[in-house]
Amino acid sequence: MLDRVLGLAAALSMVVGTTAAPSAPVGKVVFSFQDPAIVESSGLVATGDLFLTVNDSGDGGRVFVVDRSGRTVGTTTWADDPIDTESLAPAGPGEVWVGDTGDNRRGRDSITVLRVPYGATDQEVTPAAYELVYPDRAHDAETLMANPQTGQLFVVSKDVFGGTIYAAPRRLSADHPNEMRAVGEGFSFATDGSFFPDGRHYIVRGYTSAAVYSFPGHERLDSVQLPRQDQGEGIAVGPDDRIYLSTEGQFSDVLRIRLPSDVADTMAAADEPPAAEPAEADTDTDTEADDEGEPLWPWGLGCGIVFAVGAGWLLRRRGQAS
Repeated sequence: MLDRVLGLAAALSMVVGTTAAPSAPVGKVVFSFQDPAIVESSGLVATGDLFLTVNDSGDGGRVFVVDRSGRTVGTTTWADDPIDTESLAPAGPGEVWVGDTGDNRRGRDSITVLRVPYGATDQEVTPAAYELVYPDRAHDAETLMANPQTGQLFVVSKDVFGGTIYAAPRRLSADHPNEMRAVGEGFSFATDGSFFPDGRHYIVRGYTSAAVYSFPGHERLDSVQLPRQDQGEGIAVGPDDRIYLSTEGQFSDVLRIRLPSDVADTMAAADEPPAAEPAEADTDTDTEADDEGEPLWPWGLGCGIVFAVGAGWLLRRRGQAS
């Protein structure tokens, strides 16, 4: 219920800017979830042939493996019930990170990520679990991302007035809590995120829009409106750079979009090396400069000429008068 209230608040907060905002890219329906047990798709991973998702809070520990027809071809389950599963991130071939990161009341001492195997089969496992702690205070979070080049995990808090991007240690310990560190300003009402395959960009979505960021600078490059969904809480970038969106609701659609060309151009421009700065001019001169950086001598010379001409004219007038 709280998520729906926040979703409405987020949508209302966008009203002022929607008049001038560019239209959302058209979403193509890739498939609809056929499994009646998938009722609140909250995280999404696209591997190419398969899609992975989890239900929002209230479900047990399980990951659904879905093919491109929307049929569930496998389910991975584990015994321990999570507190609030909200997110997924790729963990390498045949494995996925599951983020037990939700905390609507902001009262958890720590959050947990689990490394879960998956496949086109039903299986019960005991996944490796790692405890993460924030460096400041408890946060609600629905976004877990993994850099495809390094495997490092990132969590984006879900806050009303802009979240925070937190980086987990590159090497996680299962024996003690792993303290994260804040590395950038996040996206308001962030509900999911995903790295692009190049590892140099990632995208974070909210209910109505998304933002693209650079890596490792965590600079917000551009934003894009998203197709309308009932409660969009899943986003994944596939190996082909295509972007997939999921939403809560039974038998809901998974959409595919392309980034608008101007957003793609902004991303490409951010990858270009900075232009070489022009060589500094030789400042070893005898001329002084004013506050605007212009030399004073032309102005002084002009004033001198005007003064000389005026003085000569006055002297001539006096000579004629005498």
